[in-house]
Amino acid sequence: MKLLNELIGWIDARFPLTSTWKAHASEYYAPKNFNFWYFFGSLALMVLVIQIASGIFLTMNYKPDGLFAFASVEYIMRDVQWGWLLRYIHSTGASMFFVVIYLHMFRGLMYGSYRKPRELLWIIGMIIYLALMGEAFMGYLLPWGQMSFWGAQVIVNLFSTVPFIGEDLSILIRGDYVVSDITLNRFFALHVIAIPLILVLIVVAHLAALHEVGSNNPDGIEIKKHLDANGHPLDGIPFHPYYTVKDGVGAIGFLIIFCAIIFFAPDMGGYFLEFNNFVPANPMKTPEHISPVWYFTPYYAILRAVPPLFGSQFPGVVAMGVATVIFFFLPWLDRGKVKSIRYRGPIYKVFLTLFVISFLGLGVLGTLPSTPALTWVARVLAVVYFSFFLLMPWYTKIDKTKHVPDRVTSR
Repeated sequence: MKLLNELIGWIDARFPLTSTWKAHASEYYAPKNFNFWYFFGSLALMVLVIQIASGIFLTMNYKPDGLFAFASVEYIMRDVQWGWLLRYIHSTGASMFFVVIYLHMFRGLMYGSYRKPRELLWIIGMIIYLALMGEAFMGYLLPWGQMSFWGAQVIVNLFSTVPFIGEDLSILIRGDYVVSDITLNRFFALHVIAIPLILVLIVVAHLAALHEVGSNNPDGIEIKKHLDANGHPLDGIPFHPYYTVKDGVGAIGFLIIFCAIIFFAPDMGGYFLEFNNFVPANPMKTPEHISPVWYFTPYYAILRAVPPLFGSQFPGVVAMGVATVIFFFLPWLDRGKVKSIRYRGPIYKVFLTLFVISFLGLGVLGTLPSTPALTWVARVLAVVYFSFFLLMPWYTKIDKTKHVPDRVTSR
């Protein structure tokens, strides 16, 4: 023990190890009433580590070459020792990352985690979301299967609808006039090096911003308003050991589900791994139905719901982009007197419920072939989706709210 203390002292004289640990763990006070919904932030960090670690080992045997990419994936699955497990960990992790992120965002909507003083924290979180979408899109092409190839072809072609610069923009993204070996190499570099590096830096910024303003809680009350004689929040407890233990329980529960999917249903009926992706990419044969992977389908359904203008799909592309970017403006759209859904009135609860229904409904419609009837359903759901945001300044202002207690509750 003496030797360990001396080692830590030697490190502290040259690096802020102990002070960093105290500032961000043992002496970082978090609200004492965290509930189930507060698992997903730490789970997102854990999945990020899983994805980086599994991705490193996959790149040792993957070949980013149009002639060998699909075969190298099959080699990993069949001949590399435990390669099948690494591949399924990575593919399952991609989908579970979005499951965790969507639940983390939903918690923010419920408890007003985007409200003052956490506006910048929310914006950084949304930048992480966009970077994650880019990372997933780049990685989706790498198996070089039929759906990967044609999905990338369709999505990149959408950029060509942008007036004046569309064609140049799509060529810049692909690196060629069509999705080709050049595109595969470009996406591989972005997926493996550039975007993960950006993601890690933004996650560090997100955590730094969180610990600067403090964590929100289910009551939406700022715990820094009531301090004890030592300057610690009366309604807070140290993050370590209390929440490290609690998050550990959440991590174990998550890993049980994660492993069950890996070992018993890694393709999840074609939603996590599409059946067409077990067929090598064929530029001469288009799949009967092309759709993105499930976590992009709500936005894809919005894209298809908007009618073309003068034969151009650009209005749909704009709607799809706005549907994503509009989350950034939540801190200024919400005019409610309270943060948490516990003390909001019925109007906000109804709008939030309709928003969740519309998002899930659009997600399902995005996986189905387009028909006139389903297109109209998607249009109705898209209107509901945008109404949640665009009408928010009105309905949050008129909504009747409950009295907010001065101190956090134990619920």
